[in-house]
Amino acid sequence: MANFSTDAILLRKIEYGDHDLIITFLTRDRGKLAVIAKNAKQSVRRFSGALDLFSANHIHCAFPKKNKDGLIIMTQSDLEDGFAAIRYDLWKTAYASYWVEMMTLWLEEGKSQPDLYDLLYFSLDTLTRSGIRPEVINLMFQIRFMGYSGFAPTLDLCTHCTRELDHITRNRLRFDFQEGRVICRKCIKHASRFGMDISKGTLKQLAWINDTEITRADRIKFSPMAIREGELLLESFIPFHIGREFRSLAFLNRLRQDR
Repeated sequence: MANFSTDAILLRKIEYGDHDLIITFLTRDRGKLAVIAKNAKQSVRRFSGALDLFSANHIHCAFPKKNKDGLIIMTQSDLEDGFAAIRYDLWKTAYASYWVEMMTLWLEEGKSQPDLYDLLYFSLDTLTRSGIRPEVINLMFQIRFMGYSGFAPTLDLCTHCTRELDHITRNRLRFDFQEGRVICRKCIKHASRFGMDISKGTLKQLAWINDTEITRADRIKFSPMAIREGELLLESFIPFHIGREFRSLAFLNRLRQDR
């Protein structure tokens, strides 16, 4: 098989032996990809500055010649953007860590999903360079992640009686984690026991994010209550749907408690 190169964002790295690293990337062309970087701890010329968490690189890889089932070998990595400002800010690091863990747990090896690559790159870049609050970028990221991954919730109506939010008089509704849908109070008996109450205003703002161009993220204006409710909803629903606990989310919640 021919060697290849691709754009890649570093999701995770672990030490392997005394000198090597096993690195998981989200690549534009090949989806999630695990590679081995031989002598990475010692090779300044090939890997200097390019193996930090969240960094965007152009990687060059080769398939193993002897062991056909062995890990792909990364021969070189050219740093494109280190997003260094994230790692100097505890809050930004916490949010970015949550995003990359989400990608790592959800994505299949070798399945190209360029929309998710672009989403992660845009979110890291926005977190680094814009004045948008990290928690707002976090809401945007999670909404888009669910849409691109095929399990976007229904946010704009009660899915049982099909009444749109503007036609529902009660301000508090129920979000059903098991079904990924909104249930109004009149239809509450049809909701599963897994879910949470949420305001109509928060649902409308989340739906607006879902329907708006991602490049207009700077126009998103959230009230403090909508941010808190939106984070609680999405950060409960996504782990519930994926079926995994997120270590990064536990850390993020500890930060919030200490704030």
